[in-house]
Amino acid sequence: MKKLALAAALSLVTTAAFAGGYEEPIIEPVIIEEETGSSSGAWIPLLVFAVIAAAAASCN
Repeated sequence: MKKLALAAALSLVTTAAFAGGYEEPIIEPVIIEEETGSSSGAWIPLLVFAVIAAAAASCN
């Protein structure tokens, strides 16, 4: 009788342990977003224009 009770207890424990089964983990891809601004490239021409204007003003 003890063996039957032990077998029943072990079968309940193992059934609960493997109830969900094995599921492969889901790995989500990493998405990197870059900021795109319309004024980001406008600083260089404005800076060049300011340097040229300053050089022209100092020559007079």
